Amino acid sequence: MSANHEDSESSQTAMTSKPSASSLPPPEKPNAIQTRFGVVAAFWAVILFLGFPIWWKTTSIYRAELPIQEMLDWAGGKSCRPVFPLEIRFDTPSLPDLEAQQLLRITQHTLDDLNEFSAHHLRLKLADEEAQQATEKADTALTVRLLAQDDLSSPRSLLDADTTTLDVFYPPSQIPPPSSSISPLSSYIAGELQRLFAEEKAIMAHILSNNAMGANVNTPQSPNSQAQQQISPQLAESITRRLRRSMKYAETYHLAFSLFTPGSAPSSWDIESAVQAYISPLVQVLSPISNFTIDTQVQLYASFSPTTPPPEYDETQQVWTLKEENLSAFINAAEWPLNPSIGSGPTINFILYVPAPSQSPLLVNEGKATSWIIPQWGGVFILNPPSIPTSESTKGNPPHLPANALTPAFLTFSHQLLSLLGTPQTPTSLPLRLQTLIRIRAATLLLSASSTMGSLARLTESLPSIPIPATVASSVSATLSHLSSACDSLRQGRFMAALASARVAETEAERSFFEKSMVGQMYFPDEHKVAVYLPLLGPIGVPLVLGLVKEIRRVVVGWKARRG
Repeated sequence: MSANHEDSESSQTAMTSKPSASSLPPPEKPNAIQTRFGVVAAFWAVILFLGFPIWWKTTSIYRAELPIQEMLDWAGGKSCRPVFPLEIRFDTPSLPDLEAQQLLRITQHTLDDLNEFSAHHLRLKLADEEAQQATEKADTALTVRLLAQDDLSSPRSLLDADTTTLDVFYPPSQIPPPSSSISPLSSYIAGELQRLFAEEKAIMAHILSNNAMGANVNTPQSPNSQAQQQISPQLAESITRRLRRSMKYAETYHLAFSLFTPGSAPSSWDIESAVQAYISPLVQVLSPISNFTIDTQVQLYASFSPTTPPPEYDETQQVWTLKEENLSAFINAAEWPLNPSIGSGPTINFILYVPAPSQSPLLVNEGKATSWIIPQWGGVFILNPPSIPTSESTKGNPPHLPANALTPAFLTFSHQLLSLLGTPQTPTSLPLRLQTLIRIRAATLLLSASSTMGSLARLTESLPSIPIPATVASSVSATLSHLSSACDSLRQGRFMAALASARVAETEAERSFFEKSMVGQMYFPDEHKVAVYLPLLGPIGVPLVLGLVKEIRRVVVGWKARRG
């Protein structure tokens, strides 16, 4: 029985082993293996020698070479130390050459002893010496004309409000002898010059101390720091407030003059005559700093905003008043057609508001003023024209505003424009103040363009995946070239040339930093690339990689079998 049972088990085992052997695939033929190897090799050859180069070429990012270290040096103040040597011309028609040179030498020593801010200093030169210089001479900041008067006991000065000439009247007895090293006249002249340029010096110290280029030389023992400490707190606060109120520099400003009235009159005004008389001359002298365009409009039935507190009537003075805290809501931005920007540059708005006869005269309660400045926006002037009878019982505004009625408003607008552009308040001479504004703009543009170069250099180093087109490299090269020219012009005292170079440097720096192709790549991280490529390459790549692994494993196994 046991023998029969063993035979049956062996027969069953043989029967079950036969089907398992028959279920195995037949061994591959050599030509099939070679065909599969050729297919896999062909796919990978196409990927490596055709697909990958095409992908690399079409997706590679072009990065033009930038002078990174030079850009960082400009931003850090290592390439240029801004200085402002102001040339003061001495006109001494009644003095002999030796006495004039002696007086100039003593005055220069006195000025040097008084000055603690080496970046801003005054250089005195005789008018005859200046005439003998080369064509590219320094700009004359001020002309001091010395005039002798016998009836004076002490010197006095008079600054012409329309020129850059300071007349100094002195008694002839105060001319220093050749052997003297001190003179009351030289001390007086030095004190007057220091007073005339005190605000400009304070502004320059403030600008340099708040910038990396200025901070590079603004150590606790540096002249910049000493000049900052010598500025009175009142003057420092006034400068800070005025700089915050002024507009940011732009290559082009749009001046918009608007007439608003809550009724139907006045419906016209002599705006062309007023602009030609009071605005165009100012725009012309400001043309080296910025370009200006002028637009005008008339808006009738311009009512106050519903959220604005209405004017209140003052019984004692019989006037309508606006509270100073409500002036910020005076402009009805929701309904008044005031464009915040026209074109590429910012708009400076000037509002001439003619109140209704029922609310006239309209004044500001504090100080009874009729005008105010809105920081970094524009100015407002309230015009209260005399009412005219419209019927037997009512009066109304005149239908037309002539040029003489617009004179107070446009005189105010011209002063507001200067304030909004950052013009200093002193001295009283407008040409001197405009020259100061030229130097201020040259300094701020030089510092701004240098800072932009540093920001661009750090950006390109921190984001290696963003492209750098050839236009950016060209703009950077132009910026650095004009920065160098501006710095050289500052050292030579040619501030108009420095401003012209600084304007080009600022424009090119902004163009390079805000290049469209670069800005688009700044916000495209590598995770987004993975999210784009993975759904496309995953289904194709998995079979190719598995086939390659299988072929590599087969080759390795065959190689081991041949060696064994």
